[in-house]
Amino acid sequence: MERKFFRTGNGWSLFVPKVVIELLKIDPEKDSIEMQIENDILKIKKVKREG
Repeated sequence: MERKFFRTGNGWSLFVPKVVIELLKIDPEKDSIEMQIENDILKIKKVKREG
């Protein structure tokens, strides 16, 4: 899946399709994500809540 960044304010945004959000079981209004860069690859994962 190829995507382009788009400008928002002073930064850049990336559109994440609904199907990806659903597959990761992320609630965008409640959950947080963690981003890592490894070997020029951006990895995004849901932050697990304690408790």
